[in-house]
Amino acid sequence: MITKSPHFLLLLLLLSLAASLLCSPSYGRSTPRPHRSSSADASLVYLWPLPKLFRHGDLALSVDPEISLDLQVPGGESATVSEAFERYKDLVFTQWERSARRSSDEYDIAKLTVVVASADDTLQLGVDESYTLYVGGGEGLSVVNGATVEANTIYGAVRGIETFSQLCIPNFENKSVEIRKAPWYIEDEPRFNFRGLLIDTSRHYLPVNVIKQVIDAMSYAKLNVLHWHIIDEESFPLEVPSYPKLWEGSYSKLERYTIEDAYEVVEYAKKRGIHIMAETDVPGHAESWGTGYPDLWPSDNCTEPLDVSKNFTFEVISGILSDMRKIFPFELFHLGGDEVNTDCWSTTPHVKQWLEEQNMTANGAYQYFVLRAQKIAASLGWTPVNWEETFNTFKENLNPQTVVHNWLGPGVCPKAVAKGFRCIVSNQGVWYLDHLDIPWEDFYNSEPLEGINNTTQQKLVLGGEVCMWGETADTSDVQQTIWPRAAAAAERLWSPLETTSAGKLNTTVLPRLHYFRCLLNHRGIAAAPVTNRYARQPPYGPGSCFVQ
Repeated sequence: MITKSPHFLLLLLLLSLAASLLCSPSYGRSTPRPHRSSSADASLVYLWPLPKLFRHGDLALSVDPEISLDLQVPGGESATVSEAFERYKDLVFTQWERSARRSSDEYDIAKLTVVVASADDTLQLGVDESYTLYVGGGEGLSVVNGATVEANTIYGAVRGIETFSQLCIPNFENKSVEIRKAPWYIEDEPRFNFRGLLIDTSRHYLPVNVIKQVIDAMSYAKLNVLHWHIIDEESFPLEVPSYPKLWEGSYSKLERYTIEDAYEVVEYAKKRGIHIMAETDVPGHAESWGTGYPDLWPSDNCTEPLDVSKNFTFEVISGILSDMRKIFPFELFHLGGDEVNTDCWSTTPHVKQWLEEQNMTANGAYQYFVLRAQKIAASLGWTPVNWEETFNTFKENLNPQTVVHNWLGPGVCPKAVAKGFRCIVSNQGVWYLDHLDIPWEDFYNSEPLEGINNTTQQKLVLGGEVCMWGETADTSDVQQTIWPRAAAAAERLWSPLETTSAGKLNTTVLPRLHYFRCLLNHRGIAAAPVTNRYARQPPYGPGSCFVQ
């Protein structure tokens, strides 16, 4: 053993101190050490949302970057399925994986077989989205070799291709893509038929390409209804040919949607199995209508609600809905009906006179307005959806086909379904995305059937919807405000209750949500860190997206 002298030890101490000073940031600024992502928990299945039933093995299978599609569908073709396959192929395989491609016979999976029972592309509420996915591991390890999606409809096939894409993982060591934990057997279908996301293009205009990005991300999370709150009191951005001055209420001529834009959004969404539920909110939230047609206002001092006393008001509503019916084929149409303050009806002379002639109170006129608007929508073949204030105020007087849309808080859906109405859950305390202090856990734990124990009444709950109100969100921050919290609700709406209520969220769910957030980032969606105190905040410091 060599004994160090005191002078030598002192020299080592000084050198150590100097090194620490040189490595420390100047001006007192501290930089946290980057987080290293821990290795994935092998017991977890990194699919989002979690399938209804699945089994897997422990093999790793290579996937050909030029994987081909064998589509077996009546008639031999389905543009929806073929285009979905090509989209996902581009998402999964990068250029360097394709450039490193070997001959196809060196890959375990060189073909995806998709078997669909019907080529019908009709997209209605409750369309069958079920699918079965097989990923074989070679002879004797699975009922099939290669990979196969089986579905009753093309939209079930699209959901199955999404799941297949999530199984494909890049292997950077050999510049390939592989499927781990093979062989796979997955049976899957959604728990609820209505799995929605609201966007608000009145408070801030969102360009069509941004709406398309939202639709893309919805398809990755298997959400299936985009509630398009197009119009509100602040702006009227939509072209209405029957009343062309209405979009004079837009913020500017460059912040408008033509009917061609709307058609494009509907068709884009349909190819991803997503409905567009449009909304025209009446009689409140409609001040912007009067910019082009001032007669819709009761007076210059009373610009909301719309004038209940004039037939012209309902002629305009009929024109709007007739034009929109040509664009939006989804059977549900949202008529709003929320936050209606009728005070100025009672103080505007001609409206007050009309109320007296009709022997009607202002509150009675509110009911009259909602029911007349519902009648117009129903005459066009639509099922009316209204915010919960209409049910809270009128109850059985609503059109019996009305879908009651909850938002104020818990408890209204149990009351609505007990009266025989259908219901959509959007409790603002847990499913409003503009509430930045609601953490992902609250989105995940919210149960649409809470307080409803009767199985017949449970079937009246169509599902739920997370709401991205636009007062503080525009193109600059809308995606990171929506994601990844909307995905937490998406799994609640898709996956079985026993799966999403298993507890131990930090060990069983959070790692998978981190993983899905990273997947969104890789696919070009600006999903924010999962666990920040407030939504859409940037990372606190360096680190892996798998732990932020």
